[in-house]
Amino acid sequence: MKNRYMVMLSILLIVAMLVSGCGGTQAKTGDTVKVHYTGTLKEGSVFDTSLDREPLEFTLGRGQLIPGFEQAVIGMTVGESKTVNIPVDQAYGPYNNELISVIDRDKLPEGMNPEVGQQLQAQQPDGQTRIVTVIDISETSITVDANHPLAGKDLTFEIELIEIE
Repeated sequence: MKNRYMVMLSILLIVAMLVSGCGGTQAKTGDTVKVHYTGTLKEGSVFDTSLDREPLEFTLGRGQLIPGFEQAVIGMTVGESKTVNIPVDQAYGPYNNELISVIDRDKLPEGMNPEVGQQLQAQQPDGQTRIVTVIDISETSITVDANHPLAGKDLTFEIELIEIE
């Protein structure tokens, strides 16, 4: 009789977990998910968060986000939260000094007065556009950096899975 009671109790616990969302479906490649996140740098400063806007929606496995972020979401269940540390090679990659360029001012559009920190769109030889950041200005040239602002940095994300579609 005691074993029968334990089996019934176990079944009821499993049903309760499924109804409450515990032990639910895990996010997998191909799923469209919605997450809230907060990204911080090693010293703790926040570089981005979705908490003050709609959750971020993306499809796992499409390469829409950095690889480490996608990998962190795979296997999560709705309502689950986690903190994940993403190393440089799974984030925006190492900082590349070859992505710094000096541009003669006479090559800039007429009337353009760039400022340090300003982001500009630059057209590459293959026709693609790339965002660059002005890092230095002289009388005759400007220096721009085409690295992602988070290149060369390890990142930490607090992630909460809100929905799996």
